[in-house]
Amino acid sequence: MRVKRYVVDSMPDAMLSIRNELGSEAVILSTKEIKIGGFLGLFKKKKIEVVAAVEKAEKNNVPKKPAAPAMNIPRSAVPQAYQKASSASTTSSIASVPSVSLEKPEESRTFAEIAAALSEAINVQESIAKHPEPEPEQKLPELNLEDAPSISALYESLGLEQSPEVATALENDVLREIRDMKLWMERIARQSSGGRELPDSLQELRDLLLEQEMDAVLVEEWISNISERWVEEGRTWGPEKFMGSLKEQIDGFLTGRIADGIARDTQIVYIAGPTGVGKTTTIAKLAAEQLFKHGRKVGFITSDTYRISAVEQLRTYAAILNVPLEVVQSPGDLQRALFRLESCDLVLMDTAGRNYRNDMLVAELQSLLAKELRSETYLVLSLTSKSRDMKLIAEHFGRYRLDKVIFTKLDETGSYGPLFNVLNDFPLTLSYMTDGQNVPDDLLMATKGQLSELLLGTGET
Repeated sequence: MRVKRYVVDSMPDAMLSIRNELGSEAVILSTKEIKIGGFLGLFKKKKIEVVAAVEKAEKNNVPKKPAAPAMNIPRSAVPQAYQKASSASTTSSIASVPSVSLEKPEESRTFAEIAAALSEAINVQESIAKHPEPEPEQKLPELNLEDAPSISALYESLGLEQSPEVATALENDVLREIRDMKLWMERIARQSSGGRELPDSLQELRDLLLEQEMDAVLVEEWISNISERWVEEGRTWGPEKFMGSLKEQIDGFLTGRIADGIARDTQIVYIAGPTGVGKTTTIAKLAAEQLFKHGRKVGFITSDTYRISAVEQLRTYAAILNVPLEVVQSPGDLQRALFRLESCDLVLMDTAGRNYRNDMLVAELQSLLAKELRSETYLVLSLTSKSRDMKLIAEHFGRYRLDKVIFTKLDETGSYGPLFNVLNDFPLTLSYMTDGQNVPDDLLMATKGQLSELLLGTGET
């Protein structure tokens, strides 16, 4: 078998090159987007890397090389996912996800055949996910990724050699596909269990959580736990018992996800986030809290020189609170500003609001973080944003070690599910929430009871 890597501008170019050099029987093993060229890491061009393979010899106009002898792949060298994929691809009619038996004669398979079978099996899984008809008590097979050998081991069992670039690409792509298959199986399992009949009180709570824009996966996890307890205790619960059990689920979820305010030994606090979420006003509220409640001497630093009147807004707050303010535009300015504010117990830094979709703009923040000091980095998110956007923001800013999160505009929305979605998907702890523009009053320290009441609609903002 011959494996070759192509770097092209588009997939049609890759297909033409593969057809000309490897023939029509070639199999594409992986594709991914890469960036090459450029100057000092900038102005890189986007290319597509395609790895293809073919079993038979090259075309007649190319000198032929002796073909590698066919070898049987030991069953222990083939990951369970590949064996399941090859079995799934030969099934003519699939009504549900079958359990896969490994008790079959060993066959002589090449890596290209295995990769093709895996790709076909993924398509089968996607078709099943769209039209699931699982059996009520059916258990899906589990994929153990830790026991699966590497692609390099497969190549060695086939007596082939591979370049480091191809090895890395194949490892990443195949592992990604295996994880996708496992995800699809988990989704099918959730859908099969979602068809159960729930008591009216529990169904109402489930609908309430979904109306709060919580992720369906998290909702089903909570509802399943409550339903299991209800069955175990004889199906005799009243509405109050269901509500109490849901509050226990919320309390357990929030355990470890709520943090105190700014630590006493913290020297500098960075406030990061996208445009328009209220970072500057939040900084003024934090400063007032530290001044009046904890008696700490506070200083301001701002790097938001892009937005009109941003510096003046913070300067006004600084004058009202009687705290010093420094304006910086570069890492050198930041070091000088910190030197001038060394008499302060705590420095609060207002970073410029950035378009989270622009990686270069977000990366500028990294140059302004003086991590040698005892610091905390807060991400500020607005509860009026869509849940999907909030997750993308957390993902982009999360590359630069976020510690805690502050949710603003609590009073401008009635949907609090996205707050739980962010805490569920990212390793952030919730510290503060804001419910107005009044300084210093509208700053709240997050508590389990308060969040539970907001989500269930039993409290006031």
